[in-house]
This record gives sequence, structure tokens and C-alpha cells, in this order.
Amino acid sequence: MACLNIDKMMKNEKDEYTLDGTVNKHGQPAVRARTGRWFAGVLLLVNQGLATLAFFGVGVNLVLFLTRVMGQDNAEAANNVSKWTGTVYIFSLLGAFLSDSYWGRYKTCAIFQAIFVAGLISLSLTSYIFLVKPNGCGDEETPCGSHSTISVALFYVSIYLIALGNGGYQPTIATFGADQFDEDHPQESHSKVAFFSYFYLALNLGSLFSNTILGYFEDKGMWTLGFWASAGSAILALVLFLIGTPRYRHFKPTGNPLSRFCQVIVAATRKWKIEQPSRGLELYEGDGQDLPDNGSRRILHTQGFKFLDKAAIITSKDIGVVLVNNQWHLCAVSQVEEVKCILRLLPIWLCTILYSVVFTQMASLFVEQGAAMRTTLSRFHVPPASMSSFDILSVASFIFIYRRVLDPLVTRLKKSSPRGLTELQRMGVGLIIAIMTMVAAGIVEHFRLKSADKKCSHCSNSSSLSIFWQVPQYVLIGASEVFMYVGQLEFFNGQAPDGLKSFGSALCMTSISLGNYVSSLLVSVVMKISTTDKMPGWIPGNLNKGHLDRFYFLLAALTSADFLVYLICAKWYKYIKFEERNIEKQYGEKHGDLRV
Repeated sequence: MACLNIDKMMKNEKDEYTLDGTVNKHGQPAVRARTGRWFAGVLLLVNQGLATLAFFGVGVNLVLFLTRVMGQDNAEAANNVSKWTGTVYIFSLLGAFLSDSYWGRYKTCAIFQAIFVAGLISLSLTSYIFLVKPNGCGDEETPCGSHSTISVALFYVSIYLIALGNGGYQPTIATFGADQFDEDHPQESHSKVAFFSYFYLALNLGSLFSNTILGYFEDKGMWTLGFWASAGSAILALVLFLIGTPRYRHFKPTGNPLSRFCQVIVAATRKWKIEQPSRGLELYEGDGQDLPDNGSRRILHTQGFKFLDKAAIITSKDIGVVLVNNQWHLCAVSQVEEVKCILRLLPIWLCTILYSVVFTQMASLFVEQGAAMRTTLSRFHVPPASMSSFDILSVASFIFIYRRVLDPLVTRLKKSSPRGLTELQRMGVGLIIAIMTMVAAGIVEHFRLKSADKKCSHCSNSSSLSIFWQVPQYVLIGASEVFMYVGQLEFFNGQAPDGLKSFGSALCMTSISLGNYVSSLLVSVVMKISTTDKMPGWIPGNLNKGHLDRFYFLLAALTSADFLVYLICAKWYKYIKFEERNIEKQYGEKHGDLRV
């Protein structure tokens, strides 16, 4: 009897399987009506918002905690925050590796969220028992006492547990959320694109509470209360994540990607003397067993990196290799293209690092700059860290403006293309707005210095210039994030091979990581070069005696140069092309209900 008509079966939504190869928690093909979609998506968005609230409850005021409670100066505190934030995103590579290779995204998210909760509880206890002494210290007026080596060690262990937990969780949750939407289904594919915008919106809305309410209490010296609130939010996020377990869709992990990468390099090197074939059709396409059993698609052959194509050339010695499937001697075209894909992504990724240098100033130097301005509105004190609320509101506004206004408008104007700005174009716009951000920040600092009291000791509220003059730089950095970071999430997730989707999201996170490290290095170099006998450097403890404006203008110049390099890399980049999935092959061979 002939095969049943699969399309006819798919019309019955109750029995309709997803088309992308996802499975349910039991490892069976995922039924569309019972798994994934916006029910699971919204749960993960709320989870992300609560986890972000918890993370920024620590991160947004960490620079002030280090100066007021731990007794560090401005430059040292800014460097430590940059290193810590950078470490958060370095751990994203670990999370992505475990997720794609061995654990799967669900297990990775659950484990790293548990570590995150443990770190927050440890920080809350350490602060309550050891650090915030005497009680109420750590505000603008009451310094805390000295700390023992053990208490300082516990503090750093706690914040780096938070870094490990949040870092490993972040890229995986973004990809796991996208997995809940079938990109081979017309309606769900649009929802998948929208998910990344809403994901970044949830991230920013989650930080809104920590930047305002928690930021206010911590600025008043109630650090322990703020940290316990963060711990409670993280616990609630983990509980919500576990509640959605029966409804999630999963992709099976594909094994160690490093071995696949190395196999291509080794196989190509073995054949470096062999003449290159004139056409890609002469290369080994695989025998159908080279793809993991998880709905992965073949990647079509592309020009470029021709040396790597030698790994797919079949020689007389490879006849037996094909039979035993020894990929250290012969690799399929799709495996070679995986390596090419990663190599093509790297220049784009490198160009985003300097943008992250600009972005990280919002959590460090913007806060220190704001603390040196007039922070009162009538009788109300505005915590400098809470100014990042304008960044969050800007992100929320520009996500709506882009999706509802700019994208449809550009789509109508671009008659040759059915879509608006590409991800690469949006990232370029993000770089341009980042340049404008640094120029705006530099101008504000220039006028702040003109109205500042250079003889002050602590220099809080030492300038008559209102802190609300920082609003333009926060609004601009928020607008740039919508174009750069949302575009990055979509670009790296969409352009990564099927077995490396979490790695694609981790690339976005690690660009932020290296941006923080580069920022720390740049501050150190600038301080060393600019410090003289008559001047304490551009970013001294007393900002009124420095020239923070020059540092902002330097970043604007560096980002301008980076933008020019980015234009070259974006023009050179070739988009990945996938072969269509064979739905009958995915499900029919394993489930008799699809075949007779």
C-alpha cells in the first residue's frame, strides 16, 4: 500500500507534528497543538524578565557597592565591574557548548539557573553578616568599615557564582525560546522572529524594576534588602521555568562541535597537495548518516575558503573511508560548510566588540558621571543608577517603533525585497547611533565640568548641571541596542548551523564580554597615558579634576573607525543556505502511523 498523504494528515491540528524536528519531553515528535508556541514562549519571556531583574539588582549598582561598601576608588571599581560583566558573558560560551553538545537547552537552563540562585543567596548572606557593617552604611554619607580577607573572598565567590549561573543561562534561554516556534511553519516562523524582539524587551523591562525601586533602596544603603529581593525574583523565575516543562519543545543535542570542526581541518590538511575540483558538485555530499537525528538540515555548498573543500574530495584512498564513515579523512560538504559558516561570522562578531565597549559605559562611567551632577529634583533624590530607566524606556519604545513603523515603511520602499532592513543593516545603524551616544555624553560632561566645584572632597552633587542632562545619551544607547543587539540575536541565531544555535546566541553575549574587557583595558591605558604630575588622568577619583569628556570623544572616534571596518566585513559576508528538510524522512521512518 502506498504512503499516506502527509499533507492531508497535517491538516488535522490535533495530530499535526512540528516540521522542524523538535521533540517533546519524552523524545517523541512534538505535536504542534500541545507544545511550544506562545504559551511556552510567554513563560520563558516572564522567566527572562524575572531573572534579569535579579541579575541587574546586583549588577546595576555594583560599581557603587564597590566604592561605598568595599572602599574602592572610581577607576578600580569601574575596572572590576567591567571584568565581572565580561566574565558573565564568557561563561555564556560554556553554557552554549554544554547545551548544543551534551545536555540540551532545557537541562542547561535549569542547572545554570540553580547556580544563579545559589550565588544570589550567598551574596545576600555575606552582605548581611559581614559586609554592610555598621548597619545602614554604604549610602552617600556613611562609609562601611574594613573587611576581613574571608569576607572579601566570600563576596567575590558569590558574585562570580552569579556570573557563572547567569552567563550559562542567558544564550541558552534565548535559543530555547526560539525553539518553541517552528520556523518551517508560515505563522510560527513570523512568531519566531518577533520572539527575539520581545525577548530583548523582557530583558529590559525586567531591569526596569531593579534600576528604579531596587536601585533607590540600594543607593540609600539598604543593600541587603536589594540582594534578597533579587534572590527571591530568581527563585520565582526558576519555579516558572520548571512549571512549563510538559509544554516545551526540544532539539536533541548534536555532540561535540569542536570535534566536527577539527575533523574538517585535519581532513583538509591531509589533502593539501590534491588539486581543487572546479565545481562543488564533485565533492562528497554524505550518505544520509552524517546528519544528527534531530531535524538538522544540510548546508548547501558555497564559494570561498576553498582550502577547506579539500576535506570533501573523494580520493582513491577514501573509498573504504566512505564505508566506515571516518570523518577524520573525509567530511561531507555540510560539515565543511559548518566550519566556513563560523569563519564568516567571526569578522562580523569582532566588529561588534567595540560597540559593547560603548554599551558597558552605561553601567560604570555613566553612573559615576551622574553621581557628580545635581541629583535632586525638588526634594527628591535621583539615584544615578536609576537613570538607566531611560535606556529601558527607549528600548521599549524603539522596539515598537521599529516593528510597527520603520520595518513596514522600509519594506514598502524596498520594492526589490519582501523584507525591511537586514540584520547586518540594522547592526550598522546601531553602530552609527552608538557614535552619536558618545558624542552626546562627551558634550554633557564638557558642560558639567564648567559648572563643577573642583575643590570638593567626595564630589557628589558637586555640579550645578542637572543629572537629567544625561537623558539624551541614555535614550540614544537604548535606540542603538534595538538595532544592534536584537539584530545580533537574530543574525547569529539564524546564521549558525542547526547544531550550533546556542553558540550563535553566545557569540552575541561574548561580544559584550570582550567589550567589557576591552573597556577595562582602555580605561587602564588611558589613565596611564593621561596621568601627569599636574593632572590625575582623564578618569580620576575626583571627576572634576579629570577629563571624562575626552574619553567619551575617544570612544566616538574608535567606534567611527570600527564602523568603516564593519561596512567592509558586511559587504564581504555570504549568507548561509540550507537544504529543505525532508519531513517524511524525519518522522515516517520512525513512526508507523505515517506510513503503511
